[in-house]
Amino acid sequence: MRKPKLPPGSPDDTETAFYDALQHADIERLMACWADEDDIVCVHPGGPRLVGHAAVRAAFEAMFSNGSVQAHPEKVRRLDAGACSVHSVVERVAVMTDDGLQHAWVVATNVYAKTAQGWRMVAHHASPGSRTEPPEVLTVKPVLH
Repeated sequence: MRKPKLPPGSPDDTETAFYDALQHADIERLMACWADEDDIVCVHPGGPRLVGHAAVRAAFEAMFSNGSVQAHPEKVRRLDAGACSVHSVVERVAVMTDDGLQHAWVVATNVYAKTAQGWRMVAHHASPGSRTEPPEVLTVKPVLH
């Protein structure tokens, strides 16, 4: 089956499409966000390093067998360097528990490369979740104008 096409757009467009696909458990749209490279890498919270399309797809298919993933990126920090863009995000993840809907936070890094097909994800690395929102530690104080 052919991957759905994404518009060339920007790394932000690809990131939006990635999280939208997670939230709708849409494996085809999710995999369309990934580059057509053999060495794509994905690490889920506490999981092994997954390398290649088959391993990445299988992990997301297993995840989606339990339903969608309500992960929402927040506090995005971007580093753009030509044909590469690195996004550090805090994912707010909605989790249904016996006590009702709860939130967990995951710190994730998404790496995008500009390809002939547009901006595509080449790596996703997510930390183990936390019940509390992680603090942001800055080495430089922001300048107020």
